[in-house]
Amino acid sequence: MASNRESYVNYNKKKRKRKKILTFILVPLLVIVASGIGYGAFLYTKAKSVADDSYQPIDRDSSLRSSAVDPDIDDISILFIGVDDSEKRSSSSGTTRSRSDALMLATLNEKEKSVKLLSIPRDSYVYIPERGYSDKITHAHYFGGVTSTIETVENLLDVPVDYYVKMNFDAFMDVVNALDGIEVDVPVTFTEQNSKDQKGSNAIHLEEGLQTLNGEQALALARTRKIDNDIERGKRQQLIMKAVMNKAVSAQAITKYSKLMEAVGDNMTTDLSFSNIQSLLAYATAENGLQVESLTLQGSDGKVDGKYIYQLDQTALEETKAILQEHLGISDELSDTNSTDTDTTTDTTGTTDTSSENTTDSSTGTTDSTGTTTTDSTYSESTGTTN
Repeated sequence: MASNRESYVNYNKKKRKRKKILTFILVPLLVIVASGIGYGAFLYTKAKSVADDSYQPIDRDSSLRSSAVDPDIDDISILFIGVDDSEKRSSSSGTTRSRSDALMLATLNEKEKSVKLLSIPRDSYVYIPERGYSDKITHAHYFGGVTSTIETVENLLDVPVDYYVKMNFDAFMDVVNALDGIEVDVPVTFTEQNSKDQKGSNAIHLEEGLQTLNGEQALALARTRKIDNDIERGKRQQLIMKAVMNKAVSAQAITKYSKLMEAVGDNMTTDLSFSNIQSLLAYATAENGLQVESLTLQGSDGKVDGKYIYQLDQTALEETKAILQEHLGISDELSDTNSTDTDTTTDTTGTTDTSSENTTDSSTGTTDSTGTTTTDSTYSESTGTTN
């Protein structure tokens, strides 16, 4: 623990600060709120309409919070949930339920105006309270939607989830297209089925190298994992996220904000109100620029009942929990609670329910899992086992 802490402190001294950056889901709304008059006033009105239409609160109170939080004055957390609601994936399972194919928890420290962004691999083998046994975390959404996903993440990390933002992959493609594409240094040559799961002549083929990608191409890069594994796919997703954010806050994107909001609004649900989103503007306009730091989870490939899983390293997980709790300013509160409540201990030895394995697990996953903090992930080839 001590050596990891020392490495963490040393790395902080070297990290680069990113200015006016927040995850692309909120960038359009934040920029619009910051707009002035004229065209900005029109966009402000549109942004409020988009936010109001996307507002879907859920009826739950976190057991890890003694009272409601206020983004204006409190440290908060936001869970970003990416899902694939494609017609084929719904019909193949005989249900409209979908898995979560991307999970990222952001903790926001109000005083520092800093964000820690933790990516949770979709195949992480964790306890799902909704079901009462351990399974891949992607199945939490399949069985219980946003509420089940939030409860599972809270149980895994011992931190409260104050808000959620859920988007599907149509929004991902629409956002990239609204920006007239994003520039990405594609790390590897590959071929991947398109957004409609079509192969052959309809498949997406990309060559290694720096290039501008449209929505279909960016999604193919984000979702492909047959060439390596879930961890490397996460690194590719980080590349895409950075490219989207850089393009969204660039000067040439200003005239595209109307289309950008439409892309987000049509495919997003959240329990962040418009006033909540306005509060987040302070992070994007901080004097020293918003500090975004990526956290990762250490683990290893494994199998349960013949199915691929990502087995989390429990020692590294505890260290990650401590970092998140400290960033939210709740370390002391939770240490008292955890000493008397053993039911919140993460269970990684339960029995997997394979009934949800009838649908195809080929959509995008989450970011890398190395157990240390980093602000710039470096892509590297590896050979993992997936299923």
